Amino acid sequence: MPDSDNKTEAALDEALLSPAQGAGEAEETLGSSRGLEAVKRIPVQLQVVLGSASMPVSSLLKLGRGAVVPLDHRVGEPVDVVVNGRIIARGEVMVVEDDSSRFGVSLTEIVGPGGNDEA
Repeated sequence: MPDSDNKTEAALDEALLSPAQGAGEAEETLGSSRGLEAVKRIPVQLQVVLGSASMPVSSLLKLGRGAVVPLDHRVGEPVDVVVNGRIIARGEVMVVEDDSSRFGVSLTEIVGPGGNDEA
């Protein structure tokens, strides 16, 4: 979604680069309560990747209702948690306690800045 990425970047730029509101006010920094709150409101796209598969278009066109497409992840393997196209963590899929018709992810590993893989 390139358009939403541009909006997110524009919101971040505006929050971080806009001048302080008054000449007498102390300069706003990212660590200040007001600056941090502006950053916290920026929306991000979160995805949990259960797996992937590759197939030729001809096979894709043959798929119908009830078809099963095997994924590259196995049951019990950690799933990738992706924010704005970057893997930030890995975790285990679980059923949400309050509503057994919904799934959640229990984080088991936070991926460091040097280990961010592209999703």
